[in-house]
Amino acid sequence: MHSASQAVLIPLRVAELFTSAKSFEANPIIGNRRLNQWGLHVARVKAAYRLANARRRNLSRLVSAEDRAAFQRDGFIERPEFLPAADFKALLAQVRAYRGTAHEIRQGDTLNRKIPVDPRLITAVPALRHMLESAAWRGLIRYVGARDGDPLVFLQSIFRRAGDGPDDPQTMLHADTFHPAVKAWLFLTDVSEDAGPFLYVPGSHWLTAERLRWERRMSLEACESANKETREGSFRIAARDLPKLNLPQPRAFAVPANTLVVADTFGFHARGPSARPSVRVEVWALGRRRPFMPWAWFDPWSSARLGQRAAMFWKLGYLLESLGVNKSASRRCDGLSAFDDA
Repeated sequence: MHSASQAVLIPLRVAELFTSAKSFEANPIIGNRRLNQWGLHVARVKAAYRLANARRRNLSRLVSAEDRAAFQRDGFIERPEFLPAADFKALLAQVRAYRGTAHEIRQGDTLNRKIPVDPRLITAVPALRHMLESAAWRGLIRYVGARDGDPLVFLQSIFRRAGDGPDDPQTMLHADTFHPAVKAWLFLTDVSEDAGPFLYVPGSHWLTAERLRWERRMSLEACESANKETREGSFRIAARDLPKLNLPQPRAFAVPANTLVVADTFGFHARGPSARPSVRVEVWALGRRRPFMPWAWFDPWSSARLGQRAAMFWKLGYLLESLGVNKSASRRCDGLSAFDDA
């Protein structure tokens, strides 16, 4: 019976090859060792990378030549003092005052709190709406993400060493997925080097010959990996192995509040170590769209009004859990501020 049900799903599993599906564990075709020996994973990586670069070229007018050069070199764009001082002060005050529905996820000894930027929050925090609608924000997100569409946006609080537990799996260097994607962090608090800063390996967004060989090797090992995240398609790499890919050690973003970092998370990144219990609060954005679309301009998600998609994201997750399809990893908490204690 199990074999019959798997056979029925084969057309769906094949169709997933042309989407952002990445799990070597969940999809027996993506995880098929023989197919990956023949080059399946490498072909997906190369195709997605080339299409992303073509889309970025079509969006290059949205950012300055200086930002384009920084991104090409490093894989991220950093903007200190992103907002004018008065605008940042207003944003910080409004975020501190806002209380809404949060979703908390335990990741080892780290507690990750996300408050979706939904229509209610957008109304209560007009300084955030102003920022999200600005040409500077929109241009950077679209260029790095290689897609003319808005990302999911959250108020995010990361509480490091928030309780007993294993090491946070996000503290190991990793690529989020097999294709270029964008994440952004506007830090609302100062971040020190020993308190869980964001880490990024400069230049690791390039698909070099060394990276491609590494991707092939990882695709052959992923299904049997002891690391859950690697089996799910977010490959991990040890810092000591970076020189084998001609890459430097990661940079820690120990930065003051009001610094914006926009990065391609095909590059290797992680949460840095924290010597003590610490908290980092930020406006956090995630854009991970269809990797095999050749054009940058059309995306059905872009038609959703500002903030609506973040609310839909969580509602869908809890609906699937209620139907017994998928268990949510998060816990819903009402009436929380991003700045409340863990």
